[in-house]
Amino acid sequence: MSDIYKALADPTRRVILDELVERDGQTLFELCTRLTMKHDVASSRQAISQHLDVLEAAGLVTRRREGRYTFHHLDTSPLREVATRWPTTP
Repeated sequence: MSDIYKALADPTRRVILDELVERDGQTLFELCTRLTMKHDVASSRQAISQHLDVLEAAGLVTRRREGRYTFHHLDTSPLREVATRWPTTP
């Protein structure tokens, strides 16, 4: 579970997740373009790729390879662990 907290601690990674919520199944090129245009994130492709690696290690992003392209998909199931760890009391 500590991987989830580490992944969510970085603002750039949270923006990447926001972009995947808005439009799931993006390539690295698409994500980099949207982060630059919409959020003024001036990170290199390599930096964004490293952020995606952290998100994938936490189980929040999955990759699907199709020919020359790799598509990134959001997986929110690991967040359920966080929500069930501290249940709300009525």
